[in-house]
Amino acid sequence: MVTYDYYRIFYFVAQYRSFTRAAEALNNNQPNITRCMNNLEQELGCKLFVRSNRGVTLTPEGKRLYTHVAVAYEQLRAGEQELRNDCSLESGSISIGASETALHLILLDRLSAFHSLYPSVHLRVTNDSTPQAISALRRGLLDCAVVTAPAGTTRPLRETRLLSFREILLGGPQFRHLATGTHTLREVGQYPFISLGENTSTYAFYQHLFLKHDLPFHVDIEAATMDQVLPMVQHNLGIGFFSETLAADAIAQGTVYPIAVRESIPERAVCLIEDASHPQSIAIRAFKKLLCADKDAE
Repeated sequence: MVTYDYYRIFYFVAQYRSFTRAAEALNNNQPNITRCMNNLEQELGCKLFVRSNRGVTLTPEGKRLYTHVAVAYEQLRAGEQELRNDCSLESGSISIGASETALHLILLDRLSAFHSLYPSVHLRVTNDSTPQAISALRRGLLDCAVVTAPAGTTRPLRETRLLSFREILLGGPQFRHLATGTHTLREVGQYPFISLGENTSTYAFYQHLFLKHDLPFHVDIEAATMDQVLPMVQHNLGIGFFSETLAADAIAQGTVYPIAVRESIPERAVCLIEDASHPQSIAIRAFKKLLCADKDAE
């Protein structure tokens, strides 16, 4: 029965036009190479080589076979090299869906560290709301998503909490008077509110918070992404909740003012979402290990 090894030897003999040189290249011996090629000729029922003192040349049948074997062998060799590169992370790609807050709170730092370690891995990052990222993940368009909770994941998606963060209510200079004292949600609800729109995890989070206190959550100015919220607050378009960490510089510069709220605002979380039903590449496993390093150390 013809084996892959026979065709590999055939390829090398045809390349070098010599049994001896092919044996050297394959770290084999010439008698064994000759025996294998004799067996191949017997299996195929035709002569593949013309032997002479100058070496070997391909017969017409050998040339026809070589056109197919060369393509197959070179494709296999390219595949092997790709796998070696992937295993050493000298190639590969990762596609990540990220919400704006998750991007700035954790993902940018981890992407920078990963890129320093594995510069040949291609990174693709999309800016999505949590529902958009999860939808793309379910459709196989992403390797993973790093988003803000609540994510509302169900099987086969798997959720890993990466870090917790706190959001505070902010106002611009025209709302500076609200920065004194403590206010109820009902009281601040009388002012124009800036937030992400429906079908985002942020909207769902604050809608749930307000409903918990029997209050409606009404968005007066809808931002497309979280990075739009802070500039809108700074320009007095309304008040809005924003990450305390990401707002620290603006608070220090006096362009926005924290507004104390009497009701407790629950912490939010940044989560890694994966599709457990899909196998993961070596590159995504390495990225996940780096991304979850702090989590694993807890």
